[in-house]
Parts: sequence; C-alpha cells; structure tokens
Amino acid sequence: MRIQGKSVKVFKIKNRRGFAAVCENHLTEGSTSSQACARMAKALRRKRKRTV
Repeated sequence: MRIQGKSVKVFKIKNRRGFAAVCENHLTEGSTSSQACARMAKALRRKRKRTV
C-alpha cells in the first residue's frame, strides 16, 4: 500500500488484537487495517508539517 508516495506495510499483530502499519520509522496501530492506514496518513502529515 502507498500513502503520499511512500510504501506502507500493514500486518496483523501476533498475540494482540488489531493491525499495525509501518512507514519511515513510524509505527501506528488500529483495530482494523484501514484504521491503521488512516492513522499512518495522519502521522506522515504531522512529520511533514514539523520539518517544513
């Protein structure tokens, strides 16, 4: 999956309930894969805002 042109890996967390998304040293968690991706998009927006 790609968000803002960056590759995002989404996977099921073992021994826990939910999914995780990893991209550019960011890790987000959510109860569904789409929620984890939405949280990742928000984290990437925050990073871009902070570095500009």
